[in-house]
Amino acid sequence: MHLETGEFIRRFLLHVLPDGFHRIRHYGFLARGVRKACVAKIRALIAAVPALPADPPPEEAPPPFALREPCPCCGGLMRIIEIFRRGQVPRSRAPPREQAA
Repeated sequence: MHLETGEFIRRFLLHVLPDGFHRIRHYGFLARGVRKACVAKIRALIAAVPALPADPPPEEAPPPFALREPCPCCGGLMRIIEIFRRGQVPRSRAPPREQAA
């Protein structure tokens, strides 16, 4: 298919999300429960060369910067996942609270 430059860019930008939105792929061949099996099947169908084995996972490290107070919802261990200064925009966003709904 041949497209004019403007039409290609228009179609491409239909897939770009606005700021503040996160793309979540939880369906299709990338679904969590069947990802490995589907990717292996796709590689077999296109006769792809098998990927090099990944390095073995490192020994389980202690949780980084564990906080003393437990999670108010489940009582589990809370961990610091990001530190940012005043005025900085965090890279990740916390899930919404149940009370906010």
